[in-house]
Amino acid sequence: MLVLVAPGQGAQTPGFLTPWLDLPGAADRVAAWSEAVGLDLVHYGTKAEADEIRDTSVAQPLLVAAGILSAAALGAVSPGAVAGHSVGEITAAAFAGVLDDTAALTLVRKRGLAMAAAAAITETGMSALLGGDPETSVAHLEKLGLTPANINGAGQIVAAGTMEQLAVLAEDKPEGVRKVVPLKVAGAFHTHHMAPAVDALAEAAKELSPADPTVAYVSNKDGKAVATGAEVLDRLVGQVANPVRWDLCMETFKELGVTALLEVCPGGTLTGLAKRALPGVKTLALKTPDDLDAARELIAEHSA
Repeated sequence: MLVLVAPGQGAQTPGFLTPWLDLPGAADRVAAWSEAVGLDLVHYGTKAEADEIRDTSVAQPLLVAAGILSAAALGAVSPGAVAGHSVGEITAAAFAGVLDDTAALTLVRKRGLAMAAAAAITETGMSALLGGDPETSVAHLEKLGLTPANINGAGQIVAAGTMEQLAVLAEDKPEGVRKVVPLKVAGAFHTHHMAPAVDALAEAAKELSPADPTVAYVSNKDGKAVATGAEVLDRLVGQVANPVRWDLCMETFKELGVTALLEVCPGGTLTGLAKRALPGVKTLALKTPDDLDAARELIAEHSA
């Protein structure tokens, strides 16, 4: 059984979309999406520098566009389940047929703008904890007023809060944590600091007509498979101010009997986690079109 997954913010790198635009019809497709959302995705995916694509309002639609484009390049895919990390959940909603491509891009553009606006209210950020016991680390973060915003499994936790709180964390690490690494993101995502974005996204969601997922859609909220399009959309709205439980998503993959995990462009992060947390599961990350043949072989071997 194959699970198709989409990465979250921070996976983007300068020029990562360039080789994908050489595929037949790809440039025209991305140009149409750019016009639909009012953002030059071609420029940002090919010529923009790291600081430009770090901007939340740019990074999020760029990642969803890349995920949809790379998945389409695979041809027919019949995964047993789909999931995405953070903004990747919108990409996964497109994979599952909950939203069409344009609706997914429109929603993520509004999400990125709303989260960027919320992040501008207070100077906040995120830091990854390397090593340590998850329960001990979570308790320590809460003591410092920080939120365990991403509990990713494989021993990885990401803390989020104000820059002052993160500075204290760097000096006062949880027991067993080797290092605290600041992340290149523009705010404390998946925390109460994003509450204003929830309201904006709820308004945007009213304009959409979600379909029920055609495959198991595994949610970041609790790792549960969601049965209706309406609930998927409701969870996408609330997700921006609540922790990502990728650890629980991977537990569900185990329960479903997943034998292979394929991560769409710009892949690498989620396959890395799966290699540590899902021993025996084959993994492959789509980085460039050079990976497509190997991905198709994986699909043929493990699709339902």
